[in-house]
Amino acid sequence: MFGPEGPSVRELAVQALSSVERGYDLLAPKFDHTPFRTPDAILDAVGSALRSAGPFDAGLDLCCGTGAGVGVLAGVCRERVTGVDFSAGMLDVARERVTPTGPPVSWVRADARTLPFAPAFDLVVSFGAFGHFLPRELPVLFAQVRSVLRPGGCFAFPLVAPPRPGSPGYWALLGFDTVMRVRNAFWRPPFVMYYRAFRLGDVQRGLAAVGFGVELQPLPEFGRRPDGSPRVRLVMARLPDRAQVRR
Repeated sequence: MFGPEGPSVRELAVQALSSVERGYDLLAPKFDHTPFRTPDAILDAVGSALRSAGPFDAGLDLCCGTGAGVGVLAGVCRERVTGVDFSAGMLDVARERVTPTGPPVSWVRADARTLPFAPAFDLVVSFGAFGHFLPRELPVLFAQVRSVLRPGGCFAFPLVAPPRPGSPGYWALLGFDTVMRVRNAFWRPPFVMYYRAFRLGDVQRGLAAVGFGVELQPLPEFGRRPDGSPRVRLVMARLPDRAQVRR
């Protein structure tokens, strides 16, 4: 992260003391050289799973950042693809760097909690953004996604299994979240970024509450944990199609 192409310690500190929006505006030119960008292995695995479930007509990348997920949508959508993010800086980088082959791509600056779209999409994806939403915001977020999907539409996103309690990964995430909570207790504006706030049970209940049927699809590329559970799942939340709604 602190190499010549990535952000310096000072730049990360300035970002962490800004608002989420301003922080990502500042980080945008170097974001793709940080661990915060979704790895290509996950993008490829999700794309493969969605190709089996599609094709789709119109796709939306929710909290698209610099546009890594738009390439996934371009491979499974036939008509058009849209990326939406609230950071103007991230969208500027996306416009400059992302030129996927396939359907036309548009970029929209908006908050995921107040999406400015009609029900015009068949597929919504999101990669690595949910730590920026507090648990109490999930019902609003899921309702917004539902509002922009056509009947039968799908909301898909990967979910990595949490590290085992007591493992080095567990303590690393707990330490990060603790630092962020202390920072937000004493510094304004807050910077919401919590790695341990998006739990599978809460996600399933929240999606079901707004009308989604939820399927969990293991991504076999990442194997299984010692207890046999998948290391990475693809959450596939679907709305009833028109025929099901009429019944």
